[in-house]
Amino acid sequence: MLLDTFGRQAVDLRVSLTDRCNLRCTYCMPEEGLQWLAKPDLLTDEEIVRLVTIAVRDLGVREVRFTGGEPLLRPGLVAVVAACSELEPRPELSLTTNGIGLARTATALREAGLDRVNVSLDTLDPEVFRTLTRRNRHQDVLDGLAAAEAAGLAPVKLNAVLMRGVNDHEAADLLAWCLEKGYELRFIEQMPLDAQHGWDRASMVTATEILDLLQARFALTPEPSARRGAAPAERWLVDGGPGRVGVIASVTRPFCRACDRTRLTADGQVRNCLFATGETDLRTALRSGADDAELAGLWRAAMWGKKAGAGIDNPEFLQPERPMSAIGG
Repeated sequence: MLLDTFGRQAVDLRVSLTDRCNLRCTYCMPEEGLQWLAKPDLLTDEEIVRLVTIAVRDLGVREVRFTGGEPLLRPGLVAVVAACSELEPRPELSLTTNGIGLARTATALREAGLDRVNVSLDTLDPEVFRTLTRRNRHQDVLDGLAAAEAAGLAPVKLNAVLMRGVNDHEAADLLAWCLEKGYELRFIEQMPLDAQHGWDRASMVTATEILDLLQARFALTPEPSARRGAAPAERWLVDGGPGRVGVIASVTRPFCRACDRTRLTADGQVRNCLFATGETDLRTALRSGADDAELAGLWRAAMWGKKAGAGIDNPEFLQPERPMSAIGG
């Protein structure tokens, strides 16, 4: 198992397939983009499947989520999903995506074994979308959401980040729209993971503010905390249910005590925390001939050293050098 010194077990693996993205969201990266990883530095499809196999077969991982960058840009995505769906015991397989390209791949991904998707969408307004992402692809995301639902990638979850003075006025509208469509909405506090290192706590829309915006229109009933488990989102029933909404308050209400995640970057580095400042290199060991037992041992050691918490509230907190697009969501 992947245990740490605080008794937590990592059973949820986030696998970044690429650091590339076809959007330029203002809270993530500069308009000109970033210097992407060179192809030789990226894990191959076969290397990804091998490491996921070790995680599932030998280390107790039960859930695998493919992320990026934008994972739909990975040419071998469908084949990777298909190979991972054949593992024993079979893990739950999900994908976090911006939705661009999902309309043409949702059916193939479902047939390959993908169970569900999380799609990022911060606004219902195409012009606000253009401002936030610097791209005119709003309809593509809407089409991707519809295709995911039609393909049976359920429940379709929608992730939204509110930016003060930009889209925070849309909080209740987003929830109403998701309830109508049958999507599960999650609001995420903006985190200090932007490439520009320009994150400012004072400008962040907090979980408390998000709930205030929603409660101006809806009655929210907290779900029992026992049902949350290690899930990052606090969830509320909307107007008595069955519709729900979640808030991921990584900054103001960190949930480190129950964290069950381990992360593998697109270039083969294990990160034991989203905000970790260090990594453990599996790629070099893998390419130097390490067997599965050696790779599992390196992974266990990486997780054993996990800190008690991310430390965002500490004055000594340092933002990771890698931005979210290079870590994997």
